[in-house]
Amino acid sequence: MRYNNPMKKTSFLLLFPILFAGCFNERGVSLRYYNDCEEYYDMQGYYHKKCDQNLIDYSDITEALKTPENPEGGNVR
Repeated sequence: MRYNNPMKKTSFLLLFPILFAGCFNERGVSLRYYNDCEEYYDMQGYYHKKCDQNLIDYSDITEALKTPENPEGGNVR
């Protein structure tokens, strides 16, 4: 019995990205393709925009990947 079936490998490689693909929008990855944003002006004329929460925000990813400016306990030269 062969367990190295190429059909299983091919189907796995094709289905894997589909299963883990989220809805990518301009703010991040969410469960919906379109954001449910509430946009309004208050009594003083200021614009407000309240949007639903994303699973992952692009700003959170960029913050996590930044290197610290002055790392504590860095290399001594």
